Amino acid sequence: MCKGKVDVTFDFTMDSPGYWDGFWERNEGLGAGACDPDACSPTLQRYHQLLWSKTLPNGEAFELMQGTGPMYLNWRGMHFGSDSILASFRYRDNRSVIEAVERSMPDYQTFMEDFLHKTYTIGGMIIFPKHHGSMNQRRGTDKQIRDRWDLTMECIRRFYNGENSPLSDVMEHDRDFYALFNNFKGYVDFFYLQDCVTEDYKQVRFWLGDGNFSNPPLPQTVDEYLAWIAAELDFLDKRNARIKAAIEQ
Repeated sequence: MCKGKVDVTFDFTMDSPGYWDGFWERNEGLGAGACDPDACSPTLQRYHQLLWSKTLPNGEAFELMQGTGPMYLNWRGMHFGSDSILASFRYRDNRSVIEAVERSMPDYQTFMEDFLHKTYTIGGMIIFPKHHGSMNQRRGTDKQIRDRWDLTMECIRRFYNGENSPLSDVMEHDRDFYALFNNFKGYVDFFYLQDCVTEDYKQVRFWLGDGNFSNPPLPQTVDEYLAWIAAELDFLDKRNARIKAAIEQ
């Protein structure tokens, strides 16, 4: 596939100019990178092009071409950008939980920096169609999703089943994209997301709660937060292993 060209351990913050410069001074002390790897890492852009340029479940060849700016991958009139799928919820309206987590451990900053170094590997990234109000924007701003990947996957599962979800409208807008994968299983397998779902692909494995969109999506306690982070890292390790196995075939 692309053996030797994709390193699943490469940290995309390392070639995103100035990412760590003044990190803890941004976002009112909650931390933020100077340059988002989704837009700034040339290695991430190249890896996306290499990994996803393959035969689609519908039989077509998904040969991604390099574009410019945030829409840096193109195919047959569709434009794609990168999205980080693992979140630490360092939001201003979640400050009380983050500060409680900080008090619970001896060195929170090192803990969080380690999390970011790990999750900015290719196993923590995906592509979506890029346009105003696109999936990577909407799943972050929707109050029922708040950047949770497990809830995003539940929305995608429901879309393929013809069920409504908080993200139905943006997926309907991108219907031609999701049709490329035929069904939920096709989407999951194409992007190596099998560890997000049950073996029969009928249910999403939720990392917090039951996925009914009626409860607050963010962790409410230190224990919930740490369990969430652990679940994300477990998924990350498994997805990176799947990607590594695929490219070595």
